[in-house]
Amino acid sequence: MYLNEIIQEVFHEVNSLEAKGQVASYIPELKKVEPEKFGVYLSTIDNTGFGIGNCYETFSIQSIAKVLSLSLAYRILGEKIWERLGVEPSGTAFNSLIQLEVENGIPRNPFINAGALVISDILLSHLEHPKENFLAFIRSLSNNRKIDYSSRIATSEKQVGYRNVALCNLIKSFGNIENEPADVLDFYFNLCSLEVNCQELSGLFLFLANDGCTLSGSRVLSQSQSKRVKALMQTCGFYDESGEFSFKVGLPGKSGVGGGIVAIHPKHYVIAVWSPRLNSKGNSYKGMKFLEEFTTKSQLSIF
Repeated sequence: MYLNEIIQEVFHEVNSLEAKGQVASYIPELKKVEPEKFGVYLSTIDNTGFGIGNCYETFSIQSIAKVLSLSLAYRILGEKIWERLGVEPSGTAFNSLIQLEVENGIPRNPFINAGALVISDILLSHLEHPKENFLAFIRSLSNNRKIDYSSRIATSEKQVGYRNVALCNLIKSFGNIENEPADVLDFYFNLCSLEVNCQELSGLFLFLANDGCTLSGSRVLSQSQSKRVKALMQTCGFYDESGEFSFKVGLPGKSGVGGGIVAIHPKHYVIAVWSPRLNSKGNSYKGMKFLEEFTTKSQLSIF
């Protein structure tokens, strides 16, 4: 059975399931998203693709953007980046302050909010025009000039981002934030607001499926750096459900509270799924189900 046939079969199976979970309600703009949307798109390193459902409708990628900001910061700083960040799963909520206090302002990994704030600080220190430069990086990965931030969503996050404000100030108190917290938070909220569709999202991550190179041959990360980013996605990409995803799906991936999930089969493909209803851990309910069934039926996973 070809991958497109498996995608269609699994899509219809999962779409017929009872609608469980809730859209992210703590960000006002995300609460407005139609909960029954469901799209899937697979892009291969052979430059082919297949999509189904609402795969061409844009959505806010939220924490999925943390992989892209890490990639740019890693390219700039190299291995020095790990002096300010850990590489271990957190085992606590993605916005926890307790662990950060105990560990002297060094976030466990780049994908919890504290870690993404440190990454944002690094980019602020090294980019001349941070928001414009980061967006240019994203557009270069996708060869798509239309990808953009959502000022509506970024503003909505700023209005309720009290915990992120607390995290940023706590890290600053330990000396692991160099810039003004207000500037770091503004950049962070904007990067989380990026809007793409499933086709664009799967294309954005093809460089990680291709050992750090875009399909046009432009090197984004070294092969070693690409390996390490994927390792972090495998162990830390799904909040405190990362072990469950690794166990059931067997691919490195990253989720966002906008309902998106991107997963990578190195040297083969990237698949993006979007369904806004989230489970109790903050991951897309249908997205998790789809990817589990897809890798089972296709027998294509890294394990």
